[in-house]
Amino acid sequence: MARLDGKIAIVTGGASGIGEGTVLRFVEEGARVVIADVQEEPGRELARRLGDVARFAPTDVTEEASVARAVDTAVEAFGRLDVMFNNAGIVGAVGRIAETDTGHWDRTVAILMRGVYLGMKHAARVMVPQASGAIISTSSTAGILGGLGPHCYTACKHAVIGLTKSVASELAQHGIRVNAISPGNTATAMTSAVMTGDHTAIDAATQHIAASSLLGIPGLPVDIANAAVYLASEEARYVTAQTLVVDAGQTAIGGNGRFHQQNAALLREAGVREKA
Repeated sequence: MARLDGKIAIVTGGASGIGEGTVLRFVEEGARVVIADVQEEPGRELARRLGDVARFAPTDVTEEASVARAVDTAVEAFGRLDVMFNNAGIVGAVGRIAETDTGHWDRTVAILMRGVYLGMKHAARVMVPQASGAIISTSSTAGILGGLGPHCYTACKHAVIGLTKSVASELAQHGIRVNAISPGNTATAMTSAVMTGDHTAIDAATQHIAASSLLGIPGLPVDIANAAVYLASEEARYVTAQTLVVDAGQTAIGGNGRFHQQNAALLREAGVREKA
């Protein structure tokens, strides 16, 4: 039996990048999926390719009525909602804090924070009467440490983790689990645009990510999708209010291991002297 057999899921930002990768993995694991995205052409094409197991719902996550319609689409098409993956995102407002445009800041907050709140709100509307469900939201390593992203992006991704813990504390009594995923550098069009200035240069971004990774391999959308599959599945039935960091150890380890490699002989000698 597939790990998500019979489950109904919504993936916001599901037409590209991590969202598309998650839609594909959810379907592989037996789920039926609503692709909720503002990108209509790629969203409809992905749904067409997947056939009866998928629907496309044009969705602007900053607009409550739009998010509500996506949730209603899942219920009308498939009868229920088991998994809500709040994944839609942008890099958003950039620049020094004294120079950041306030309008760009507000638009970024609307997508990265308000969008997650609206997804949680309308998923809960359906899941509470069911007394079951899993809500997953995309944070970032910039939600773990400062200095890994623009100011607004960093603030919003920290907020996603805080909101995840808060909502998990409310919804646990209804059998609903609420978790987050914090991806490290992942080879997507958005990351490519940041790294190379060209959103189509995914191969170049992939090589750059691999070169800087502690594991020596790039983060790919499927790596984040696999984390989402776990959190959506019954394998994670005892997991809530958590943030699963998928970053090749970047935020936990910090260094690159060269200290241990370059000083191996000195460390061994120190160990011998201590024992003596």
